[in-house]
Amino acid sequence: MTLELRNLSLSYQETGAFNLNVLVDINLKIETGQFVSLIGPSGCGKSSLCNLIAGVDKSAQGDILLDQRSILGLPGQVGYMPQKDLLLPWRTLLDNVALGSDIRREDKRQSRENARRWLDRFGLGKFTKHYPHQLSGGMRQRGALLRTFLFGQSTLILDEPFGALDALTRREMQEWLLDVWSQSNPTVVFITHDIEEAILLSDEIVVFSQSPAHILEKITVPFSRPRDPDLLFSSEVLVLKKRLLDLLR
Repeated sequence: MTLELRNLSLSYQETGAFNLNVLVDINLKIETGQFVSLIGPSGCGKSSLCNLIAGVDKSAQGDILLDQRSILGLPGQVGYMPQKDLLLPWRTLLDNVALGSDIRREDKRQSRENARRWLDRFGLGKFTKHYPHQLSGGMRQRGALLRTFLFGQSTLILDEPFGALDALTRREMQEWLLDVWSQSNPTVVFITHDIEEAILLSDEIVVFSQSPAHILEKITVPFSRPRDPDLLFSSEVLVLKKRLLDLLR
């Protein structure tokens, strides 16, 4: 589904008459099936933007359209994974991954079979009966991502899902994410502070300014898919990295 942000601004009333401006006049159109990364300085408002798209926050001016229908302030219209995995501690990994099906009251046996197939495919089949506290950080993130993909929405908002992982696990998760995305082809909005991650994953990179955030530039990633991680050592990527770093400075 096409996701469009139109003249989106966000501010909060502070003490007295002081307004804290967070987002200023954001205009962005993300076509169906695109993978778009948002990068910018810490605290510039990227997570606030995620909350708006997900319907967690509705206090913005402007509009958010999903296939030309306003979803501003409407939760449940997109799949959303915040920075922490937020797996439910009383549910097994299998039951966490199948949460969306349970919410939709789908056939439990069928939903578990589907979830188990995905867990098997991505190396978690031996851990279906484990609880979150029994899993490594990478396993929990993988489970949370799989839960988000299986939630049944064709537009996904992923807010720094790999930010807390070590470098090796992060690279494995990136490859896993690309594999899952290539099979189901959802529209993805991906928040990251890692420029190399944005280049490896994205069709387009949107660069935000310091707070209050506005869009500095939208850059199409000029590399074909599938992408080998060794691409990141090429001279072409170094040129793109420098351009992005210069914008962030």
